[in-house]
Amino acid sequence: MALRLGALYDALRDGNVPEDRARAAAEEVAGYENKIAGLDGKVAVLTWMVATNIMLTAGVLIRLLWLRP
Repeated sequence: MALRLGALYDALRDGNVPEDRARAAAEEVAGYENKIAGLDGKVAVLTWMVATNIMLTAGVLIRLLWLRP
């Protein structure tokens, strides 16, 4: 994976971590960051779905319990 976090890599190098291990760690963290960014969109969709479900359920309950003809 070519993508890596430069600040993490520099911090590891300043901490006397060998270059190959610092590069591998920075690339691994960058991979997890990409996965987490992909989950943000899915969580937003699920949030809207749950909110819609709650509102529709509340509407049905109000209609059944309080607005009887």
